[in-house]
Amino acid sequence: MVEIESVVDEGLGHSSYIVGLGDDTALVVDPARFPTEQRRLAAERGWRIAWTADTHSHADYVSGSPELAGGGASFLASAGARLEVPHRAVTAGEEIALAAGITLRAIATAGHTPDHLAYLLLADGAPVALFSGGALMVGAVGRTDLLGEAHRDDLARRSFRALRRGILTLPDHVTVYPTHGAGSFCSAPAGSARTTTIGRERATNPLLAIEDEDEFVARLVAGLGSFPRYFGDLPEINRRGAPLYPALPALARLDLSTVRRLLDGGAALVDARPVAAFGKAHAEGALSIQHRPVFASWLGWLVELDRPVVFVLDDTTDRADLVRQCLTVGHDAVAGELDGGLDTWRDAGLPVRSIPLVGPAAMAPTVLDVRQAGEWATGHVPGAVHVELGALAGTVVPAGPITVMCGHGERAMTGASLLERAGGQELSVLSGGPDDWQQVTGVDLDRS
Repeated sequence: MVEIESVVDEGLGHSSYIVGLGDDTALVVDPARFPTEQRRLAAERGWRIAWTADTHSHADYVSGSPELAGGGASFLASAGARLEVPHRAVTAGEEIALAAGITLRAIATAGHTPDHLAYLLLADGAPVALFSGGALMVGAVGRTDLLGEAHRDDLARRSFRALRRGILTLPDHVTVYPTHGAGSFCSAPAGSARTTTIGRERATNPLLAIEDEDEFVARLVAGLGSFPRYFGDLPEINRRGAPLYPALPALARLDLSTVRRLLDGGAALVDARPVAAFGKAHAEGALSIQHRPVFASWLGWLVELDRPVVFVLDDTTDRADLVRQCLTVGHDAVAGELDGGLDTWRDAGLPVRSIPLVGPAAMAPTVLDVRQAGEWATGHVPGAVHVELGALAGTVVPAGPITVMCGHGERAMTGASLLERAGGQELSVLSGGPDDWQQVTGVDLDRS
């Protein structure tokens, strides 16, 4: 009997799976870089990871399959991905014998990506589970615009056909294990459920209820929001193969002279401390990205993958997780952290700035909301200006005082730090979000 365990990265909205195959071997599906948890689960259960499979060319994280392959696993990947790393190229319709009575069937599911395969797990010929990648998710279908608008509609049509000719021909009882879930920029809706069934999706997924191909395409592409800039880089990095590390690297501690030399050479100075600490005092020119589960997404969105990064941290920062997140999204150019943190910078007489956290009563006349478009549409402060955080760099800074806001304060502080670097002077950040503002002021949010 097979056993399936999930390994979830909440920040990326990513689920990987490890499947015990009924003997002493296991299959891993869609692991991210540094698949430590999959290895831990395998060791705990006495399994040897014999197989690893990627459903598609990932744009949101560096694949961990090459690392598992280096440890002896057979790496299954779509022939259409044209990988340059050692792997077994799989084509649609192919069945791979994994263990006695256990096979894996590749199903053509182009749409989210052109090379996409879903994998159907069969036990004694009966379908048990579908690893759907980004082809089918809980209540959604994977976005089709990752290659740009020129390919978006064609891939949406291919998604429509693949769903109906392949996935929706499966029995209702088959459990679906998507790679993308809540929190993913690959177009998964909010919600706690990360697995589903064919029957549940057939009955409740609004896109699957659409019978007309043109209507499906229009509905799918109309709901696509923005996605991080690094998504454009990772498919090629995964195709060629990212560097392999024997272990998670430690974060180097850099003296001030080294940091200044790096900054003079174009390195980014990223302050990952909590926003309250950053707001109170920070190095001039630093970008605030608070270390939290979604840290990597915003780092990859706002800082080029090949640009060296120097961090300002404090004692609360989990440095191992910080490095893991950086490398998971392909930020291999991590230079290290300023030894001594902000105190070292300040003690050297280098300029320090502050951005106060304020309540609704102290907000500036100009309010800038940096949330995603979908969040803005659910309700915003009347009169606020909307610019998504990912599009804020390079925006002309309005004259006069500005209060930046988001849902809680973390993205707003990132936005305020971008404005400060662009010359903004009288900046503040709303502590909380629009619901907090409404509760304090008693004024309804604008939903127009």
